Amino acid sequence: MIQLHNVSLAYQKDATALNNITLRVARGEFVFLTGTSGAGKTTLLRLLYGALAPTSGQVLIDGQNVSRMTSSQIPLLRRSIGVVFQDFKLLQNRTVFENVAITLEVLGWGRADIGKKVLHILKQMGIESKINLTPQRLSGGEQQRVALARALVNDPKILLADEPTGNLDDANKNQILSIFKDANARGTTVVVATHDRRLIENSHKRLVTLSKGDIVEQVEKAENSVA
Repeated sequence: MIQLHNVSLAYQKDATALNNITLRVARGEFVFLTGTSGAGKTTLLRLLYGALAPTSGQVLIDGQNVSRMTSSQIPLLRRSIGVVFQDFKLLQNRTVFENVAITLEVLGWGRADIGKKVLHILKQMGIESKINLTPQRLSGGEQQRVALARALVNDPKILLADEPTGNLDDANKNQILSIFKDANARGTTVVVATHDRRLIENSHKRLVTLSKGDIVEQVEKAENSVA
């Protein structure tokens, strides 16, 4: 599903963010990316949804070479990828419903179907009572679940999440991990960038560790299911 072949990315001649990365994530797999700040986790995720282009090497998503896509082709790629950003990126002047519905609106869904689907996923997230509130009236954990609902509402092939539990308490972290696992169980390929060791240890999933732009370790977990 995800393949990186000898991928490097340099922002400047003396600033290499990724160095000759080769990585394969199988369809239906769940992978954690970990490493200290500046290790390259966020950069790698941004390559996967076409926000950045590699300096060298190839990035393939579901057989498509992202490295060779034009700017007009990238939006089509992103229709099959859900992204949860570290700072949520919710629209502050829109309600919870509107923030989640926008994903389906872009895909051309009808109003009735959007309403049913959004309500369904908000119930799954346990925040259906917040449907008419704007983000500034929500807690951090509630905002995170809205961001997850937006990323998952169209049942994407791939879910990418960047430090999704950074400011959450243990109860909320466990709920977020459960949501990821449920999505994975339904067939979504999940890649989560995190430095949260407790989250990683509780998950029993494959772990890829980065340091200064290099993959320095890969650990397989027995529970992980690879298709």
